[in-house]
Amino acid sequence: MKRKLLFGERLMLGDGKTPFNGVFPIKIRGEFSAARLHHALLRLQQKHPLLNAVITYDKNNRPYFATANEQPVKIPVEILSRYSDHDWEAETVRQWQTPFRTELEPMLRVSWLKGDGVSELLTVFHHCLIDGGSIMTILTALFELIDNGDADIGQESPIRGLADIVPPEIMESRKKKIKVNLIGNIAVLALRLMPAGKKAVERKKDYLIHWKMDEEMTSQLSGFCKRAEVTVNTLLCAVLLQTFKEVRKEKSHNKISCPVDLRNINQHIKKDNIFAFGSMFVVSSYPELDFMSNLRAIHHDIKQKLKKIDPYLMLMVLEKAHPVLHKFSRFLKHSKSSNDCMFSNMGRITMPYQYKTFEIETMYAPTAIGPLGNTTSLLTSTCRGQMDFCFVASEGYIPYTEGQAIQTRIMSILKEQLKTQFQPG
Repeated sequence: MKRKLLFGERLMLGDGKTPFNGVFPIKIRGEFSAARLHHALLRLQQKHPLLNAVITYDKNNRPYFATANEQPVKIPVEILSRYSDHDWEAETVRQWQTPFRTELEPMLRVSWLKGDGVSELLTVFHHCLIDGGSIMTILTALFELIDNGDADIGQESPIRGLADIVPPEIMESRKKKIKVNLIGNIAVLALRLMPAGKKAVERKKDYLIHWKMDEEMTSQLSGFCKRAEVTVNTLLCAVLLQTFKEVRKEKSHNKISCPVDLRNINQHIKKDNIFAFGSMFVVSSYPELDFMSNLRAIHHDIKQKLKKIDPYLMLMVLEKAHPVLHKFSRFLKHSKSSNDCMFSNMGRITMPYQYKTFEIETMYAPTAIGPLGNTTSLLTSTCRGQMDFCFVASEGYIPYTEGQAIQTRIMSILKEQLKTQFQPG
């Protein structure tokens, strides 16, 4: 198999040497052998052709995903000794910063912090190949195969190009073509003319702040959202915006970006397809409104923005922007940030947690960090009734002490709102 990278994939690949890595840590109680893990990873490579892929380049330096016909290169597994419950945090930061050899090896690897009866398995992936939706599919099959090496996990029909994810009636529509060309040409011209700073922001040290919400508070949060008729995503957006305003004051922007998984709005991207990028919308608050009024206003705004996303048009327009990809990448790296952070909530993780010889105690929220501008993000997920939070940032954008203040204020706002809603009378 050999296919050109789509625009979003190329953007995240960059020069092929600079890390743009995601990490998904999972805490496990019980035991399984390294042999079972290696066998499970091999079966995954048999199901997903792109887990065997490396990056090759044509004479014009255009990158391709390419799989070899001979025996695939094994997915690397590094086994390290586990000393404490917090080792996975330092290992996550190390894995963010460790590049993949994209021209020589698969863009997935495993770091196994192995202890006596308890371990953390960290699945590391290059974001140009895999996103949050893909990694959940991969991990669900991985643990099924560790438990039962002969399990039937099916066979992926991989995405081989734009025609596989945009239906022909849209690709060939004269009206769509005119619109794509018009928007694409305007975007390309704007990117050509767009000024970028001469020097990129100095990123400095990356860091991770992790915390959990207990089952009782997680349940109360869900009840609060049901009563207010908003989503948990909307509530956390409102809390984040207020937090940045209070903690960062004049340095705040009143903007957070939220990714949209295209699988939810593009039926041609299957649930087991390896796919790397989605759409994005920006959320802002209304300074003149109180918290609950803001919450409802933001909920309305998000609904309207989601309705306006045209996944097919977006993908087609982006493919027109390949000639200015390096200009766009430079702009992202060198421009001053206009966003406070990126917020992504994976929601409730439903994959099984009980297996024959081990159980998944918790799945920490997956994190990712890359070189394209502001690295600040909040990532959340819910596993076994507890919401998990990972705040990711770099000292060059947000000092660690401010990151700690952001963590503290997020939780205090949530507790204040829950107390108001659940107090007697």
